[in-house]
Amino acid sequence: MNILVLGSGGREHALAWALARTERVYIAPGNAGTEAVGTNLALDPEDASQVGAAVAEYGIDLVVVGPEGPLVAGLVDKLKDQVAIIGPGREAAQLEGSKAFSKAFMTQQGIPTAAYAEFDASQLAEAEAYIRAQPHRLVVKADGLAAGKGVIVAQDQAEALAAVRSILAEGTFGTAGSRVVIEQYLDGIEMSVFVLTDGQHYRLLPNAKDYKRIGEGDTGPNTGGMGSVSPVPFADATLEEKIRTRIVEPTVAGIQARGWHYRGFVFIGLMIVDGEPYVLEYNVRLGDPETQSVLARLRTPLARLLQACWQQRLDQTPLEADPRAAVTVVLASQGYPGSYPTGLPIAGLDGPGIPDTQIFHAGTRRGAAGTLTAGGRVLAVTSLADTLQDAQARALQAAAQLSYQGRYYRTDIAADLLKLQA
Repeated sequence: MNILVLGSGGREHALAWALARTERVYIAPGNAGTEAVGTNLALDPEDASQVGAAVAEYGIDLVVVGPEGPLVAGLVDKLKDQVAIIGPGREAAQLEGSKAFSKAFMTQQGIPTAAYAEFDASQLAEAEAYIRAQPHRLVVKADGLAAGKGVIVAQDQAEALAAVRSILAEGTFGTAGSRVVIEQYLDGIEMSVFVLTDGQHYRLLPNAKDYKRIGEGDTGPNTGGMGSVSPVPFADATLEEKIRTRIVEPTVAGIQARGWHYRGFVFIGLMIVDGEPYVLEYNVRLGDPETQSVLARLRTPLARLLQACWQQRLDQTPLEADPRAAVTVVLASQGYPGSYPTGLPIAGLDGPGIPDTQIFHAGTRRGAAGTLTAGGRVLAVTSLADTLQDAQARALQAAAQLSYQGRYYRTDIAADLLKLQA
């Protein structure tokens, strides 16, 4: 098969890397790393006419949409009659495109989630009154897409009030913040569940845990993700059964009942509170950097799974995962998630090899000086090992071999899970 992966980040490099094991892969627009596993195409993933033209020119059999933007914009609806394409239609993509929409879906499906209220820009006073009336900590979320940065976990009432004013009155997140969702803070441990569904059947991919905060010890502002681990050692059979019956199956049933076109991934962000799972959010695509850890553990050819997904025969297609642990460490630019420099030369990409370790490019490009930084998150190092401790050690060793001006990465990815195992 000829497969076209849309996107340019670490997730897309991981997708292309996994697919290239068995198929010919094109990536649009790709990055400096995807060149090693396929052919980069200079086109806009959100432009259906450009994507459609590439499908015809290169004989593409399957399109895999990496980022959320094209999905929420309705790319699948525009192309699904021309080519097999992995992702939901525009209506279903609102599960990620609008947090208010997704919370309503969870409520209607009886899926456990935090108590919440929603307000638009004309309701600032009502939002402030709601915050003052709550006896517990709150999380304030911009309703729309905000590149993973539109969530403020308030430490107290004053911070929640400041967050809602910043979003609704000052327009911090632009149109993504024209509405806010304010929900109860859940105190527990996060994990990520990845579902591949054909709209009728589903397969569960390996679970994972990501690390969103920029600073060591989960401090500082949220980012797109600074690292991930798969599997999560606390997810025993009892918890997995609760997640499957209370969350995954009602989610797939809700998609089917509404008649939505859905051939693709559902990311379910969970908070586990005293052994009970609650949904924090949906994404309608794979997460980043969880994808790097999850796909490193996938033994079943990804292309086979995606072809079965499009043909609605996932129930006939088993999924096998590597039992080993995977740890991913993200290398970021100085200043991220705020402003940061780009165009800095990267050294160490051809350094000494470390067993079962892969470097995924996220924000990189080719330049006269070689491979250069081109984003806030620059690289992601993923290592596999028999134990979580060894996987962490390998990933950190590999990260230390990479360098560019202002390089930053967290050295405590997986440390919390190692403490649980101790």
